[in-house]
Amino acid sequence: MTSHYPIGKKNPLVLASFSPRRKALLTQIGIPFEAVGSMVEETLYEGAEPLEIACKMAIRKAESVYHVCKNRWILGADTIVAMKKRIFGKPKDSRECHDMLLHLRGKNHRVITGFCILDPQGTSVHIETVTTKVKIKKLTEIEIGSYIKTGEPFGKAGAYAIQGIGSFMIEHVNGSYTNVVGLPICEVVDGLLQCGGLKGFPLAD
Repeated sequence: MTSHYPIGKKNPLVLASFSPRRKALLTQIGIPFEAVGSMVEETLYEGAEPLEIACKMAIRKAESVYHVCKNRWILGADTIVAMKKRIFGKPKDSRECHDMLLHLRGKNHRVITGFCILDPQGTSVHIETVTTKVKIKKLTEIEIGSYIKTGEPFGKAGAYAIQGIGSFMIEHVNGSYTNVVGLPICEVVDGLLQCGGLKGFPLAD
């Protein structure tokens, strides 16, 4: 346990991300935070396992904002969609969206989020990965084309958003739902409690 001041209204958590999904999740559970863009390019590490990639990216994101957020608790996270050895990132165009959804339909895949918590001295005090298994129904070509036209798949790992229109294609979820949205809230809160970022939860007014 650290002796640093815990997260609160006067000492908000720094989220090393501008992700609207992660911001919405933290807002939903009442954790005061400030979003700071990490500006870290999301890249893959050749030969690395998805869990390792997610952890490395989360650490890089958290550490990249420390120079402007010293003496603050920092949370970095990275979410990856994977099936067997293939990793599905954020689609660049409609063709890539179609290819991803075509490969994912009717099958199970993994959604992996790695997250890293830095204490106010910039030390990594908690690093963890959470995996959720998701099955997408057997989508028709018409469904895939119509979903792409909504514009929702762009900017989403795996080319879908479980919390949005994309929920229509989710047949089964085994594990953390919020992990698929972008941040495993249960595990993040537990991690913050364990390392002293939070002294209790839920937070009182």
